[in-house]
Amino acid sequence: MREHFLTTSRTARYFTLGPSEDADDIWLVCHGYAQLASRFLERFRAIEAHGRCVVAPEGLSRFYLTESPVERRVGATWMTSEDRLHEIDDYLRYLDAVYAAIAPRKAKVTALGFSQGTATVARWAALGAGRVDRLILWGGEVPPDLDLQRLRVPELLLVYGTRDQYFTPKVVAANELRLREHGIRYELISFEGGHEIDAPTLLRLAGSRV
Repeated sequence: MREHFLTTSRTARYFTLGPSEDADDIWLVCHGYAQLASRFLERFRAIEAHGRCVVAPEGLSRFYLTESPVERRVGATWMTSEDRLHEIDDYLRYLDAVYAAIAPRKAKVTALGFSQGTATVARWAALGAGRVDRLILWGGEVPPDLDLQRLRVPELLLVYGTRDQYFTPKVVAANELRLREHGIRYELISFEGGHEIDAPTLLRLAGSRV
């Protein structure tokens, strides 16, 4: 048996809140494991505002969440452990293409990842072709295999809920230690809640434009 690879084009989708053409504030938000971009984007209606465009790309791999033929709910993932390096390369090129399609040169770009999406946006901020002015990692880790010398963003925020069952205080502390060891400045923001997008915290991060 021999393993082979080839590159093929495919159709990806993304959703937006607000027009991107004249926006001076772009948010590129990446969902977590087993979510869909459209449902994830609903969490960001709270920060809709004139001049802001919120863009939610969807992971390239979809799958059924249930085996029931009655309720065929679908989710998506950014990658798995199977052939992971090619999957990472694929989504980096995909996010580069989304950025090129929606980000005016004058716009401030915030890249936000939630849960599994934190690894996605962190890798894209470090290795992609887009310009990221602010990186928000919400309820998820900096990828352990990422060369942090390449993660030089003007503003980095770690956001987590105090009752998050995945991004626990122990995991938060390990991420903080790693960032400090590499001399990367960051801000830590917590809220009372679990593994979720917290609307009041999101509003605070969006600023007074809302």
